[in-house]
Amino acid sequence: MVRRMAIGVDLGGTNVRVALGDSDGRIVGRIVERTEKGRGPEGISEQIIRMIRSLIAAEKVNLKDVGGIGVGSAGPLDIGRGGLMKPTNLPFDFVPLVRPLEEEFNLPTYLLNDCVAAVMGEKHFGLGRGCDNLVYVTISTGIGGGAYVDGHLLIGKDGNAHEIGHFTIDFEGKLLCGCGRRGHWEAYCSGNGIPNYSRLLIEEEGLLRVEGSQLVEDIRRMGYENITAKTIYDYAKAGDYVARIIVERVGALNAIGFACVIDAYDPALITVGGSVTLNNPDLVIGPIKRHVSRHARNRVPEIALTPLGEDAVLYGAIASVLFRERSS
Repeated sequence: MVRRMAIGVDLGGTNVRVALGDSDGRIVGRIVERTEKGRGPEGISEQIIRMIRSLIAAEKVNLKDVGGIGVGSAGPLDIGRGGLMKPTNLPFDFVPLVRPLEEEFNLPTYLLNDCVAAVMGEKHFGLGRGCDNLVYVTISTGIGGGAYVDGHLLIGKDGNAHEIGHFTIDFEGKLLCGCGRRGHWEAYCSGNGIPNYSRLLIEEEGLLRVEGSQLVEDIRRMGYENITAKTIYDYAKAGDYVARIIVERVGALNAIGFACVIDAYDPALITVGGSVTLNNPDLVIGPIKRHVSRHARNRVPEIALTPLGEDAVLYGAIASVLFRERSS
């Protein structure tokens, strides 16, 4: 039996990751580079093309043995035009992807939202095998998701059916989201949002008066500039009282977002990834499990850490070629 192979691309605002994988779930080679933003929108596809060429040469693979190219990218997407439409993490109005790759390699190329790709990876290579109702949630720099409902991968008219990070969880809109709107889940609980929410909590609840907190002492001495999501979770792991309050409150808001996901998609399983989660699984997932039943109308499903780690999008991009499916 001939081994089926595919090329997967994980395109982010910071890094581009290209991998060669097979239908058994093996990633046999990969290349990672910083995303080249200085050569215009066409420079992105040119970088991906060069990286694919390098990978194919390094692994001594014949393109005739490759079934296609899958690309998972943060959006918004324009599936009809095969590219990114004013992407939030790249400074361009439109980034062409599908046509340049197909013309260069004469291989079918499939573009998906990165979290839609990740849920495909979860279904075919992760905990979601055999699961027809599945959601993947990433809590990273931003918040996003992908979903299967009754075995159908949800895409949407433009490829943006899963912008769950822009669910409104605060109707007062105290914090501004990176998209320019207020009150969104991502503005409070993402890697970018947690520092802003921490400051809001500390100032509104008078936590700067708390004694014995190293976090508070650091803020008194240096201000908020050096406070990151990592800082908050590291202090919480060390038992810092104020950091633990913040982490629990972030978890309570995450639970509202998860309840919205549960009521919208009614999944049997939610897997969770993204750098914030992967680096702090217990502190992220634990509070969600404690609080989510207070908000969800539907039966709460299993909520678990993805076993695919930071490669979830790559696995999904590969799966989008090897297990090509039509959305409902």
